[in-house]
Amino acid sequence: MRLFEGTQWDRPPRCERCGELDEDCRCPGPAKVLTAPAKQTARLTIEKRKKGKVVTVVRGLSAEENDLPALLGRLKSACGAGGTLKDDLLEIQGNHLARVRDLLADIGYRWQG
Repeated sequence: MRLFEGTQWDRPPRCERCGELDEDCRCPGPAKVLTAPAKQTARLTIEKRKKGKVVTVVRGLSAEENDLPALLGRLKSACGAGGTLKDDLLEIQGNHLARVRDLLADIGYRWQG
């Protein structure tokens, strides 16, 4: 007789929702918990890139607490410009500091810069 025979540690782990083995489980992961915009501060800057290109950069919003791709889409459509998401930075092509600041304030974010 083995030490853990017949106990929960003797059996392979199973999903609590569907009962399948953990490696075979297809259940979605836990829902992402988003932090309220009023509790976050975005730092806004204008940066110059190669060949004189100007970008508006939004820093200080973490990817774990926000839906950054959706926020980037709203900012890009409001500014009528392209942009990208690099790590936790939102970059909008061009000098759109006033528009970005107003849109973030309308959503409820605090801002600096």
